[in-house]
Amino acid sequence: MKDGVTTDDVRLAVKLGFRELAERAEQFEPDLVIQFAPDHFNGFFYDVMPSFCVGINASSVGDWGTSTGALPVASTEAQELSEFLVEEGFDIAVSYRMQVDHGFVQIWEEMFGDFSRYPTIPIFINCAAPPLPTFRRARLLGEAVGRWAAATGKRVLFSASGGLSHDPPTPSIATSPDEVKERLIDGRNPTEEMRHVREQRVLTAGALAYAGEPGILPVDADWDATFIQQLQSGNLSQLDAMTTKEVREKAGRGGPEVLAWVAAFAALSVDGEYKADLIYYEAIQGWIAGMAMMFAQSKKPRA
Repeated sequence: MKDGVTTDDVRLAVKLGFRELAERAEQFEPDLVIQFAPDHFNGFFYDVMPSFCVGINASSVGDWGTSTGALPVASTEAQELSEFLVEEGFDIAVSYRMQVDHGFVQIWEEMFGDFSRYPTIPIFINCAAPPLPTFRRARLLGEAVGRWAAATGKRVLFSASGGLSHDPPTPSIATSPDEVKERLIDGRNPTEEMRHVREQRVLTAGALAYAGEPGILPVDADWDATFIQQLQSGNLSQLDAMTTKEVREKAGRGGPEVLAWVAAFAALSVDGEYKADLIYYEAIQGWIAGMAMMFAQSKKPRA
């Protein structure tokens, strides 16, 4: 949504925020990145919609001006993680041809110019196509991933993207006409024209939101602040009581994307107490984004 309406000051602040995130990631020197992220009906559809899926191989579809191409997936480790998660009681899906969208790659392009910097295990979380996984299940998944990562002996960076509060004009399969339903069921590999029309609809909604016009729920800075504080508290089990229905009603149709944040913080929490810094936040109405950047690290001394 960086092409959406906002001020130059906001654009600069976002750029500086990503620069700080990049510096912190580089200072951590990860051997491996495990990324939890949503999809926006670009790679996952209702023909088969898993709650969670580990990518053994993955490629970017190139929506919203992002690059196309293969992700640097650590395929052997991804397979090992998948097997571990099954042993831990998760009926995890795997994909040897995962397609990911801006939800996975945009943060890396904003930080480093491309998404090939670190070996990565991509984990898709269904945040857009009800029925969605629960917050408790996302937390437990994250903890299981954290236990696996701790046993590898590697320096693992957990990453999450999506959210916070935002209400993009995403159609519902329950109320859409047949043509739209078919796209939600199997809309892979759209033409450039189809993708442009879809993205233009979102940009238009963002411009109306920036002008204060009705149509979508505004970004809710208070809701976002409360959620951020809950992550910073370290008491992640308090989020189990949240329901995705309630989140959609208060934080918009894109609000459940915070499931990815819960999973990533839960993975980190396996290593004990952590310190979570809020690097940047702004309720960017024109981008339809509660734009937050955080960096958290275990309080244990670095080995």
